[in-house]
Amino acid sequence: MQKYKYILGICLLTFLLTACTEKKRSSLGDFRNQLYTPEYASGFDIKGADGKESVIISVSNPWQGADSVVSNLFIARNGETVPEEFTGQILTGDAGRIVAMSSTHIAMLGAIGEEDRVVGVSGIDYISNHGIQTRRDSIGDVGYEGNINYELLLSLDPDLVLLYGVNGASAMEGKLAELDIPYMYVGDYVEESPLGKAEWLVTLSEIIGKRHEGEKTFAEIRDKYNAMKSLVQNDSTQNAECKIQNSEFRIQNAPKVMFNIPYGDSWFMPSTESYVVRLVKDAGGDYIYRKNTGNTSLPIDMEEAYRLTSEADFWLNVGNAGSLDDLRAACPKFTDTRCFRNGNVYNNTLKTNPAGGNDYFESAVVNPDLLLRDLVKILHPELVDEDFVYYKQLK
Repeated sequence: MQKYKYILGICLLTFLLTACTEKKRSSLGDFRNQLYTPEYASGFDIKGADGKESVIISVSNPWQGADSVVSNLFIARNGETVPEEFTGQILTGDAGRIVAMSSTHIAMLGAIGEEDRVVGVSGIDYISNHGIQTRRDSIGDVGYEGNINYELLLSLDPDLVLLYGVNGASAMEGKLAELDIPYMYVGDYVEESPLGKAEWLVTLSEIIGKRHEGEKTFAEIRDKYNAMKSLVQNDSTQNAECKIQNSEFRIQNAPKVMFNIPYGDSWFMPSTESYVVRLVKDAGGDYIYRKNTGNTSLPIDMEEAYRLTSEADFWLNVGNAGSLDDLRAACPKFTDTRCFRNGNVYNNTLKTNPAGGNDYFESAVVNPDLLLRDLVKILHPELVDEDFVYYKQLK
């Protein structure tokens, strides 16, 4: 009798274990619930399934020129199994140890107070985040793509590596697969909307199990940005002629804005739909070059650059120039332009560290409201009392 009871117990235990496993097993088709629908970003979505804690993050076209490129990350939670049909990267549980290959990834984690999860970076001297710098002795600098210290990276025991692509997939993919280290692309840099860039912090909040905190943080950023944008629009409506073109607010007689300095023999001008131009539009400015409506910067010759600069009221983002003398040395023929003579030259280099790292390219991605406020202060100083955060006027 005892023998039969023992066998019955084993069968019952096996049945229960099988039932639990079946309960947790799911199909890829079950993951159709949109857990987060981006409001401004175009490069990601987050989906879940009924009764499941696991999620799938899908990232699309995460580098410039990508076409129909999609990469997926399955975050397996609560012991739930990965669907057999799934192809992509697998993260078991929330990411506690992260290697961030871009400083913007650190800024996104920092926006929700979670930069302590970063155990490895690329180019630590150029990173502005205070939390990273105070822990720099315990953080591994794995180097730059093309010269990665994989022995160090492996010793950091990361749960996940955050990657970015420039004109194609990261060269790190193959080696990370060989080392069985999961990765996820972060495509914030290809977003043209300032709020779209910032919205990527929601994906990083998801990988650490804090999506709701990320959603709340982004909502606050969005509301502050739109409040500043509305302030400009309301002021312009009261004090200047305005009109709507193609469902877009445009201020007539807005200050004309020129960008950049020469790179080699060419002067690259951003698209009218680019990140920097959208910021200027929202700040009540008028981008002076409207020929480029594509999705990349285009070169113009020096003669056209001189003409545009001569017509501009403000000249922004002038390379590494820290003073008007620096700019005079870089562009000697441009010193007689109106914006130069009037001192209306501003650069986004106020928060540059001793190694040359510029926080404009780091924390500004999650502070578009502060960036917009800087530009409003430049173009419409009567509307802003606060000090500059990222920009400074060249003297």
